[in-house]
Parts: sequence; structure tokens; C-alpha cells
Amino acid sequence: MTAKQFTSVWTREPRQGKTQGLTRDQIVRAALEILDAEGLDALSMRKLGAKLGAGATSLYWHVANKEELLELAFDEIWGEMSIPDPGSAGWRDTGWAFAHGMRKVILRHPWVAGLIGRMPAIGPNSLRAAELLRKGLHQAGFRGLEEDYAGAAITAFVFGSVIPEVAWFSAAAEKEYDAESMREIIRTAAADYPELVARAEEYTARDPAAVREMNFAFGLACVLDGLERRLVT
Repeated sequence: MTAKQFTSVWTREPRQGKTQGLTRDQIVRAALEILDAEGLDALSMRKLGAKLGAGATSLYWHVANKEELLELAFDEIWGEMSIPDPGSAGWRDTGWAFAHGMRKVILRHPWVAGLIGRMPAIGPNSLRAAELLRKGLHQAGFRGLEEDYAGAAITAFVFGSVIPEVAWFSAAAEKEYDAESMREIIRTAAADYPELVARAEEYTARDPAAVREMNFAFGLACVLDGLERRLVT
């Protein structure tokens, strides 16, 4: 079986729009509106064309197919991350901002969870963020492959923490679970583990968003502490 050749929208120069025609930025913005409102499965070239009041020819002038359109949208959202240069901020602050920025982007655009691990992040915004993180880890003292391992540890923590959040929000929105009935089910199912029930009850008395944020911050601090510890052993 012959392997399929890999192609990317980033390997060719963007085409200039025709006079009074659509621009690539307009197309990407409209695609993001559909993705944010309706999710990954809702996006199609046909729906996008209808939203823009444009024919297929106008869209295909800029993108060859839906996959290229998703590449553009995938990279666009990573441009929302604000990451300080480690030269002035220090490597921990850079790593902290990288992780929190990535979490905010995923929660703001939950459809992206369906592309992580499937679509390579090789657009300019993605590469800029990755390079800032790499520079920070190099500044910290990591060298060679350990720079990659350390960066992977941070991004894996973000994905492992945030993608389940996205999945839960999606399930809760679809099924509209009643909070009290959920608490009662937990009390019954975990009746043999009263300490776990007590922990769950304490969480319900707090602001859920604040708890999730604190949970993320605690875990991230542990990851950064662990990386720092490796540098001194």
C-alpha cells in the first residue's frame, strides 16, 4: 500500500484575494464562528460558503479542502495565548503562562480537543508558542532531547487536565444533569467510602470554576517543581 503524501496549507504561499473578493482572514474568522457555536462536526465548506454568501470557487481559491481550513483555524486560536519571553520573565513564568494560556484557549474553543493529537501544530502561532517554551526550558538548564521531554510533560499535563473538562461540559450540556440528583448518586455509590463522600461534598460547597482553576494551578506547580528538581539532582 502506497503511503499518502502529507500536505499542509503552511507549505505554500497564501493566495491574494481577487478584487472585492474574500480574504483568507475573513474565511478563517467565519469558520471559527461556526466551530465555536456548533462544534467540529458542523463545519463544512458548504455551510461556510452560505455563511459568507460566497460560492465554492471563492473558498477554494484560499484553501484546497476542509482539512486546510481546519489547519488555519487550529493555528489561529493559539495566537490568543500571551506568553512572556523567558529572557525577561524567567522560565517558570513562561511555562506557567504557556500552560494557563493553552488551558484558556481549549476551554474557549472546545472543538479543538478533537484536533489535538490528530492535526500537527505547525502554523506560525503554534510554532511561536512552542519556541518560547523551548527557550524557557533551555534557559532553565535542559539540553537536547530533555528540552523536548520537559515541554512534552507540560503540554501532556495541560491536555490531560483540560480535555476531560471539555468532555464533561459537553456531556452535561447535552443531558442537563440535575446537580442534587448527581450528589445523591455519589453518596449512594460511594457509601462505603465516607471520606471520599466528604471530599465530594466539600467541593459542591465551592465555586466549581474556582475549584477547577485551583486544581489546575496545583498540578501545574507540581509539574514545574518536578522539572526544577531534576535540574539540581
